[in-house]
Amino acid sequence: MAFFLLAKTVTMVRADLRPAQGLTLFRNHRLFPFALAMVLAFQPLVAAYGAAPALAQEAVSVRDDVVESVSAQIADAEKQLGAVEGLVEERKNDDAALVDIKVKADELIRQLLKISVELRPRFNDVKTRLAQLGEKPAEGEPEEAPAVTEERNRLNAARLEINTLTGRAEDLSIRASNLSDTITDLRRQLFTERLFEHTEISGDVIDDAINVFSAELSDFNRTVSSWFSFIWKFKRVPLGTAVMLSLAMALVLLAAEYRLFGSLIRRDPAESNPAYMSRFSVAFWSTILPALALGAFLVASFFFLDTFNVLRPDIAPIAAALFGFAGLVFFVAMLARAVLAPKAPSWRLVRLSNKGARDLNFAVLSMAVVNGSDYVLGAVSETLSSPVVLTVMKSFISSVVVGLIVFVVSFLRPVLSESGDPVERGRPWPKMVAVLFRVIGIGLILLSAIGYVGLSRFLATQIVLTGAVVATMYIGILSGKAISAPNQFGETRVGKFLQRRFNLKPVGLDQAGIAAGLAIYVFALSIGIPLILISWGFQPRDLEIWLINIFTEINIGTIRISIFGILGGILLFSLGLVATRWLQKWLDGNVMARSQVDAGVRNSVKTGVGYLGTGIAGLIGISAAGIDLSSLALVAGALSLGIGFGLQNIVSNFVSGLILLVERPFKVGDWVATGTTEGFVRRISVRATEIETFQRQSIIVPNSELINAPVGNWTHRNKLGRIEIPVSVSYESDPRQVMDLLMEIALAHPGLLRNPEPVVLFNGFGASSLDFELRGFIGDVLGALPIRNELRVTILERFRSKGILMPYPHQEVHLHLDEHARRLFGGRASVRKQETRTDLRDPPDDDKILP
Repeated sequence: MAFFLLAKTVTMVRADLRPAQGLTLFRNHRLFPFALAMVLAFQPLVAAYGAAPALAQEAVSVRDDVVESVSAQIADAEKQLGAVEGLVEERKNDDAALVDIKVKADELIRQLLKISVELRPRFNDVKTRLAQLGEKPAEGEPEEAPAVTEERNRLNAARLEINTLTGRAEDLSIRASNLSDTITDLRRQLFTERLFEHTEISGDVIDDAINVFSAELSDFNRTVSSWFSFIWKFKRVPLGTAVMLSLAMALVLLAAEYRLFGSLIRRDPAESNPAYMSRFSVAFWSTILPALALGAFLVASFFFLDTFNVLRPDIAPIAAALFGFAGLVFFVAMLARAVLAPKAPSWRLVRLSNKGARDLNFAVLSMAVVNGSDYVLGAVSETLSSPVVLTVMKSFISSVVVGLIVFVVSFLRPVLSESGDPVERGRPWPKMVAVLFRVIGIGLILLSAIGYVGLSRFLATQIVLTGAVVATMYIGILSGKAISAPNQFGETRVGKFLQRRFNLKPVGLDQAGIAAGLAIYVFALSIGIPLILISWGFQPRDLEIWLINIFTEINIGTIRISIFGILGGILLFSLGLVATRWLQKWLDGNVMARSQVDAGVRNSVKTGVGYLGTGIAGLIGISAAGIDLSSLALVAGALSLGIGFGLQNIVSNFVSGLILLVERPFKVGDWVATGTTEGFVRRISVRATEIETFQRQSIIVPNSELINAPVGNWTHRNKLGRIEIPVSVSYESDPRQVMDLLMEIALAHPGLLRNPEPVVLFNGFGASSLDFELRGFIGDVLGALPIRNELRVTILERFRSKGILMPYPHQEVHLHLDEHARRLFGGRASVRKQETRTDLRDPPDDDKILP
């Protein structure tokens, strides 16, 4: 109606009038006030009706940008997935390349899952908006506004698009997952084919290998000569720099090793019969620490040479193989020296003769040299692109040599003689051990002879490398077990040092031994297991991926746990606790102490800050650990049910503790009395309050009892208190003299306050005394006992000086006896006197007998 009147009025305005004239005419119309009121009344509804589609359109446009972004991400992921599938076809025979390709496929899977998660909030918003709009009107019902229809169509289109994108993302995720599984199958198949690949060994093959070896030797000499010439002409300074840095690294590692760990790797020549634990400890550390130091030096040297561009692409693989060969031989040599101890029989870990230890040491070292040389020569052949037949023959020779060495070892006599003297000739191997060695040696030779050179080479490598690593791990585990044994860690050099440095007690040393043993277990396994896996064909990239997955993604059902996240949460929680403790100490020792705040207030503030800081640190730690607090709703519900039934007393005490800290009816240091308990408050916690009695007994009182039961507090607002001293005098005493004397004593004592003034009261007449009471106030009720003591002593002294008697309760019994009774008691008294002539006491009074 208002709009109609407004329109009608406006049409009445002549077209040739100016705007100002039209407005004046409209204002002069008689319906103008009514029309204006109606327009103002409906203006909010009109604005809302017009703004709602605009806001919805703006929200949809913003959300459409999100959908467009996700669509672009899916398209990019699809392109990447196609490229990865092409790489699989191109590099299906390269195990190292397949590892990297699998990493890319797994990353695509994670990206696609993330895209699906990102679309979920948008889908929920669209679904909620459609539910608000409602269903489309059915036939026969009034039609809805065009804007509503347009909005519904737009939301339905958006929902359809989101469903389409989600389906595409899921399809690509399944496709990437299948590709990842295919890569795993290809690697497994590739490893199996290489391991069981059959090669015909014949005279022609040997002739071809000899001819190819001559050509390879010429190529190798030419390559190395050209590299030396290139280095000498153009890379002398970088080479010198790399060598100097490598030597500096070697000197630093050597100095650090002997400075920090010299006592762990050196054998004491003065010990002719070292302990079992010492032998294992020295053997383990003398193998691991030098090997790690040499490995770090070799890695650093290769890094410096490669960084300064000293190594050409055709020399770098050969240099890496040579460095690996040096590390392998050194590790095996140190292990053999530690276990067999050819020159130190007292430190030997196995019962072998001296000659047997030397022979086994030479055999083990020879197998390491042969096996390592095979891998160096294989790297040379691969770098120079030599024919496969040469690589096969090299592996054939190394496998046969290792088999011959193992076969020869079976005929040695290394076992310690029955006399136990290592100098004497040893005994042969036990029959089963000798047969096992012969079977292994003959097996390696036969496998190589019938053409399974790859399998023979793999077994020979495992004998050398895996055997060395397993032996080292075993020694480390035994060393950790020996150190963690009861009362053993204190006998080691490290234990003695810790005892001197930190003044540890036997219990502390034993606990430190358990921690040291556990650390040795972890150290040995963390080094040995990766080396074994690599020797069994796994790539370092595999280990890296597994390690990342273990520490970042552990899926238990629908729950994802991250060890890094948990460790980060624990670290943040610990930092929060440290910060809370520091804040408590700072507030208590600086702010409140300087402000001379009451000790009880300081304790309440300190405790409250501690609870608040601990709660905040806990929330931060839980959030950092990746734990979704919303997922704990079910647990919270179960806890609420448990609290309602079984934990209500604990919750009651907890809430009571918070009330005590906030309301502060008493504080730490107050003298309180509740029920049969009286003493000083020493600590107020969330569950109970500790009260120390005057006998130094600590009583733990639940907080709910202190809230629900009456509690007396002698020092609630101040320490002012009143003392009472009752005094009794005989009936012969002058009451006014007694009262004046008591008031004089009270006013003369410095411990009693003058305001309020002391008071002396005549309480009443006792059975045998006049009862008075001296009352006075003291500034500190905690010092009432010595003041009472001094007043009592003073009162007694002054009363004695004034002749005032203080009676004690007594009763007199008068017996009235007749003559017969008197004679009876008198006769007994004379008889008793004759029997006890030495009794000097006075005869009893017949008229007064005290019970």
